Amino acid sequence: MLKAVLHLVFIFLIGARGYSQYHLLGTARNMDNGCIQLTPDIPYAEGIAYNTTKLDLENYFEIQFDLYLGDKEEGADGITFVIHNDIRGFDAFGQWGECMGYGRFNPYGNGNSIDPSVAIEFDTYQNVFQNDPACDHVAYLENGVSQHQTFWNGGNEAYNIEDNYRHDFRFRWDPPDQRITVYWDGEIVYEGNRDLIGDVFDGNTEVIWGFTASTGRAHNLQYFCLRRLVDVPGLKTNKG
Repeated sequence: MLKAVLHLVFIFLIGARGYSQYHLLGTARNMDNGCIQLTPDIPYAEGIAYNTTKLDLENYFEIQFDLYLGDKEEGADGITFVIHNDIRGFDAFGQWGECMGYGRFNPYGNGNSIDPSVAIEFDTYQNVFQNDPACDHVAYLENGVSQHQTFWNGGNEAYNIEDNYRHDFRFRWDPPDQRITVYWDGEIVYEGNRDLIGDVFDGNTEVIWGFTASTGRAHNLQYFCLRRLVDVPGLKTNKG
């Protein structure tokens, strides 16, 4: 039944139609191919793109993108997909370099970051202070903290996503089960249960979503292309 409903509510936001749907900060730019550049291939860049339509966490949604993280294996730093309710709204940003425009350098101290939030990072540069492995990886983050304890790299210590290819990323939120599922190139790379409304966003259901990215001394061209957004109004949580 759910699959039938999803087929009826596909909303495609592709190509030039996406230009007017993003609030762009820093080095973020519209590209001729309909994608959104986050960082050009230069040092110390930071770009952020927020879709101007908020998501409702009481509804099921699934968003699918192509992500491009560059063509230099020694490049940096990566991209995050972020969902947030920061008081700065569509102007929220974090620190550059290893924090990818999302987090803060010191997770235990003060510093600019996007909070409250959840994020998925696609990290292309090892930063030991953030508990990064030597290879590229995917990790789940919360509340502007870039440091993580676990990550996914496919069990490959030489895993590389700066390979001059677009990679398929899919984020799914299932409110009845309070479940987040993240797919990367067709494989589940993160799955977990979290009361986003109650435990992260303090009862707020409408959230901003988009991408952040940055470079440091090492750098790469980084961009994203929205493939589809599926939103199912009426599929509510079991709470309240």
